[in-house]
Amino acid sequence: MRKNIITGLLASVFLISSSCQTNPVTGKKDVMFMSESQEIALGKEADPQIVAEFGLYEDPALQRFINEKGQAMAKISHRNNLNYEFKIVDSPVINAFAVPGGYVYFTRGIMAHFNNEAQFAGVLGHEIGHITARHSAQQQSKSILAQGGLLLGMILSPTVAQYGQEVSQGLGLLMLKYGRDAERESDRLGVEYSTKIGYDASQMADFFTTLQRKQEESGQAIPSFLSSHPDPGDRYNTVHQLAAEEKKKQNLTDAQVNRNNYLKMIDGLIYGEDPKQGFVENSVFYHPVLKFQYTMPTNWGYQNSPQQVQMGPKDGSAVMVLTLAPGANLQEAAQQALQRYNLQPVESKQVTVNGLPAIAVVADPAPQQQQQQQQQQQPLRTLTYFIQHGENIYSLMGITTADRFNNYFQLFSSSMQSFRELSDPEKLNRKPERISIVTVPKATTLAQALRSNNMPDDRHNELAVLNGMQLSDQVSAGTMIKVVKK
Repeated sequence: MRKNIITGLLASVFLISSSCQTNPVTGKKDVMFMSESQEIALGKEADPQIVAEFGLYEDPALQRFINEKGQAMAKISHRNNLNYEFKIVDSPVINAFAVPGGYVYFTRGIMAHFNNEAQFAGVLGHEIGHITARHSAQQQSKSILAQGGLLLGMILSPTVAQYGQEVSQGLGLLMLKYGRDAERESDRLGVEYSTKIGYDASQMADFFTTLQRKQEESGQAIPSFLSSHPDPGDRYNTVHQLAAEEKKKQNLTDAQVNRNNYLKMIDGLIYGEDPKQGFVENSVFYHPVLKFQYTMPTNWGYQNSPQQVQMGPKDGSAVMVLTLAPGANLQEAAQQALQRYNLQPVESKQVTVNGLPAIAVVADPAPQQQQQQQQQQQPLRTLTYFIQHGENIYSLMGITTADRFNNYFQLFSSSMQSFRELSDPEKLNRKPERISIVTVPKATTLAQALRSNNMPDDRHNELAVLNGMQLSDQVSAGTMIKVVKK
């Protein structure tokens, strides 16, 4: 027995030592179970799923800007051998993230909240830093990512997540939260990289303040680089100090900020939700492009993406998912969905939903899957309505545990039976809000400048955060500021 223990320990030591790789940033040995080629493959797998999940924001000039700055920074980074790709995704959430192999994404939501090129460059360097320091690969080496259907930001139980959209391990990396040391290292790299391409890196610290205010204002989900570790106040001071040191080290005497250039570039950027992708108003979900609407359960949260709408209560005890269902007809769509999710029908019937042909199906996981569930968690039961509307077939699937199904059945069916054609012209023609850059004609406060541009008082705090200012701040004549217009 002792011999076996010694043999096992030696094998473990050999495994760990053979998995040690040199970190490109620190030059030290790290335990890493993922090679660079595996990192690249993981990024290639995740990228099309991320693009499909969020969609790209259609603004050639802005996409060109992020790619030019990204490639310039990639060349001076610690891993300039990677083929980097930089993209703006069509999401109002304030976020930036990276996946292994050189893929970096900014949402239009975060682009709206930058107030100069230097702020953008600092965050760009931070995200490239996660790649060059192999933070995602390190996390992957420490834990196995869950395969599941949870969308970013949704609070759903793992019990019901398995029937959400299937995502790969690559997309799961987006859900990782880096530790304190990784965030500090990426802050340092963000300062180093942005300074090397000529920007004032201290602006990144100022942007942290904007993000902190945004979180306090609305509780909106924000990126991991503003997590509670390290403390935002300490982080602000540290980045300012690092920026001053790096500027001196690189003898940068003319650090660029480029406020006006950046503001002109985002003039017209969609702000907040884009109605054409679907929007919620008074617990009703409207989709102007696909021309349908349905009522959501009261007080349920939701996450909307180009591929699906996911809804659920905060306690994670149930979930409803709306997707397009492939199939030439209702019967084929229902059959394919049951096969895809390995479900066995308990009851099925043809129904009519507000004049639209439909099939309602109650189904359970197939016996083999049911056995696996019983060993790990409560068995599930689903109610799905397949509804034909125009040339499309829609699947509205409600999922909960079998013991809760009767409690949720009426809630599921009421929402599904509310599905109908959207004909309200006001909803069909709803326009998005957009960033509008205006020039202040004379010296005044930000609050007065907003009022002069007919911005309602109840949105002044929101717009102050958007501008990275306080309402009491003095604004000199000729200053550009952001307002919001339709």
